[in-house]
Amino acid sequence: MLNRPIETGRHSRRILRYLKPSVSDRLLEVGCGRGWLTQRMQEICPATHGIDVNPKSIAHGVAKNLAVMDAVELRFDDEQFDHVYSFHAIEHIVDAGVAIREMHRVLAPGGRILLVYPAEPIRGLYAMPGAWIGFGNPFLARELHVHKFCPSRIRRLAEQCGLRHVESALDFLITPQFMTVLEKTPRAG
Repeated sequence: MLNRPIETGRHSRRILRYLKPSVSDRLLEVGCGRGWLTQRMQEICPATHGIDVNPKSIAHGVAKNLAVMDAVELRFDDEQFDHVYSFHAIEHIVDAGVAIREMHRVLAPGGRILLVYPAEPIRGLYAMPGAWIGFGNPFLARELHVHKFCPSRIRRLAEQCGLRHVESALDFLITPQFMTVLEKTPRAG
């Protein structure tokens, strides 16, 4: 959701560090906004796709392979992507557990998911500027951030659909945020 050009460098470095994609990998960005990060990743992995629930963002998209789509109903085949990443979107999704199950479904065995989400002491605190800019009312922030996630809560949601927790970290750059890496069990043999 915060995928503006200035943030794409930091976000793309995280993707490279934690997902280690190869040039032939198929990547999916959930909550791509206009696709700035999707575009950056397409320079490395041309088969990168981005989805966002906001039709205006996609209509004004800057990358190829963008689609209007809800994260709780991904219109992709099973195991279609080698890796999935999402920056500051999971806290906006009402049924985040279903969204994580959908990410798991479209992820190939052995693939990883990278989720980055705010480390808010109070749900919606870091959404107040966006609520002010977008709606003229900072008190709508709790309607924007419908969840206050921490790594243990993400881990529980992930384990319910068979994803393995690889690691989580807290980053204090700009605003405090958590990063969690999940992995789909590789096929035996």
